[in-house]
Amino acid sequence: MNEETERFFRVYLSREVAYDTIGYLRPTLHAFRDEYVRGVREGLAKVVAGGGLSAGEYEHLTGIEFPDAASLRRYLADMYAYLFEGHPDQPEPPG
Repeated sequence: MNEETERFFRVYLSREVAYDTIGYLRPTLHAFRDEYVRGVREGLAKVVAGGGLSAGEYEHLTGIEFPDAASLRRYLADMYAYLFEGHPDQPEPPG
């Protein structure tokens, strides 16, 4: 995982903000520099493809617990679809 994606997870997908799914996250991300957005996109795509982020590591970054790596990857795939593929609804993490 690259630095941009780690920072994005810590700030925008943390327990304090991840459950606020009213739709501000996509426009917020795309308001940043193109390099940052590209870094988040590339890093998130790598994680979704099985890029080595465990559920425990994600919990350490965000404070949000997933039962296993497969459910985390599904959530992050949905997040990728929301952020970069125009999916209309921001996914909500478990719990």
